[in-house]
Amino acid sequence: MATLTSMNVGMPQDVPWHGRTVHTGIWKYPVDGPRMARRLNIDGDGQGDLGGHGGEHRAVLVYQTDSYRHWEKHLGRDRIETGQFGENLTVDGLPDDEVCIGDRYRIGDAVFEVSQPRVTCYRVGLRMEEPRMAALLVSHRRPGFYMRVVVEGEIEAGQEIVKVADGPEGMTVADIDSLLYLPGHPRDDLDRALRISSLSPGWQASLRSLKEQSAKEQAGGAPAGSSGNTGLTTAASSPPPAWTGFRPLRVDAIREESHSVFSLTLSATDGSRLPAWLPGQSVTLRLRPEDPGSPGGVGSPLIRSYSLSNDPGDGRYRISVKQEPHGAASTLIHTTVRVGDTLDVAAPRGTFFLADSERPVVLASAGVGATPVLAMLHALAGGAGDTSTNTGTGTGSPREVWWLHGARERAEHAFAAESRALLDRLPASHSYICYSRPADDDRQGVDYTTPGRLSADTLRGVGLPTDADAYLCGPVGFMDDLTAGLTRYGMAPDRIHMETFGAGAALNPGVNPSEQHDPHPPAEPPATPGPDVSFSRSGLTVPWDPRYASLLELAEACDVPTRWSCRTGVCHNCESALLSGSVAYDPDPVEPPAEGDVLICCSRPRDGIVLDL
Repeated sequence: MATLTSMNVGMPQDVPWHGRTVHTGIWKYPVDGPRMARRLNIDGDGQGDLGGHGGEHRAVLVYQTDSYRHWEKHLGRDRIETGQFGENLTVDGLPDDEVCIGDRYRIGDAVFEVSQPRVTCYRVGLRMEEPRMAALLVSHRRPGFYMRVVVEGEIEAGQEIVKVADGPEGMTVADIDSLLYLPGHPRDDLDRALRISSLSPGWQASLRSLKEQSAKEQAGGAPAGSSGNTGLTTAASSPPPAWTGFRPLRVDAIREESHSVFSLTLSATDGSRLPAWLPGQSVTLRLRPEDPGSPGGVGSPLIRSYSLSNDPGDGRYRISVKQEPHGAASTLIHTTVRVGDTLDVAAPRGTFFLADSERPVVLASAGVGATPVLAMLHALAGGAGDTSTNTGTGTGSPREVWWLHGARERAEHAFAAESRALLDRLPASHSYICYSRPADDDRQGVDYTTPGRLSADTLRGVGLPTDADAYLCGPVGFMDDLTAGLTRYGMAPDRIHMETFGAGAALNPGVNPSEQHDPHPPAEPPATPGPDVSFSRSGLTVPWDPRYASLLELAEACDVPTRWSCRTGVCHNCESALLSGSVAYDPDPVEPPAEGDVLICCSRPRDGIVLDL
């Protein structure tokens, strides 16, 4: 007979952590007497981060006394008080390897349904004073589980837990947890799990992504050697890089696209065709400026990423660069690079690419943000074309294609003729061009559609299809505005994809916002400098400092935007492209990242590395 041994509640609080403040509800304490179990939580309880915890499908967290005894032995602790794992219900019985998703239980007046395993999170390690705890819960197959409240009612410690219904498919909490987090994701088990309607929507989406990944691998659509876990991160959806590190490519052509944008066409030094890439991806350049303090010397390299803007099957790579008034890299390229020179280039990478689909597609950009979506337009128009003459032999896609672009005026409208030629090859294309400050000789109806900035307001009444896949690139404010507008218009958020200039948005769950700073070297230089670590999107190169436990900690010391949740190699939120170099792991991740990627939360550099951060 299973029994509710302790009921634990606690409201979110701010706690100090690594020099920052975390808002968390992980501190739970036993309470006496009855409490109402309601749809979203137990009376007196709350969650600090509703993105990862709480909600109807995560209303009540359950953990077992048997697991308490296990951790006391494993961690060498005399006694761990109930509530330490952040659970609301400490139970005697209901082990994770026997309780199934969809099982229903009555406790007192309330009825509960098992909805998903615990989400891996660093905060359980914070509460337990054991940073590895998130990984240990998964690897020891003792995660605990969430339940939703089917019938609200009073419950009290000491009451019997009565099973009232079996979940379909008979998949245990430990089975489902392992299916997502541990290596090996059997297709049959994924199918079984996705038939469980009571499994929470978030877990269903993750397992569905794994199923799609498995289907591509079985069909031969995924490149050999590709790996990773798309159920945990979109970073794993990028194919493995065509080569490791940097290789020299020759500059074949330099072309002005507008008053402020110029393009470089790059080819293999041996005359072979460069590997194809996915439309929307980018390459990273390693530039070596002269060191003004050392005659004839070379300064620290400048690492910069640029979207590819030509036909993905062209056999050459074209990057398009905006000349920024104070841009070190763009100025260096513009003033020193000539046809015939060679540049160090890392292979095409990135998760922003045109997906296979028959749905309508919206390509929206502002300024030089046109580059990745222009490559998508090339792919849709059939490819096999010459980007210098805008001719092609391919067959245009039958998909409905919307080309939306914002520029200041015709003189700043890069790729105008090229994009028009590509759109002419598409049977169902639409173009909508906005000039924010058209010149006197700019022709409305010919050069542009309407004056003003391209925004959610200007797109009202245009007739965009709500079932489209949308790809946006431009300044952050532009993309935020369009994303909000397209969502209000009725477009599904998961079909709106964005590519940002520079570093991506940070994801630091539960950490209270603090003053933002541009990336910078750590406040204290290393006593014993290690190999260089370059954060390419942040434009920063610093020496490794052994006092940091991981690359993640170094990035945080530099105010480089980071994404993480578990900090122990489980959740893969920190997975990033490793453009060159190698790392060592400590601890080893529960499942390795995709080929060419790295988990920065549990790795250190072996040699000089370049990260796509």
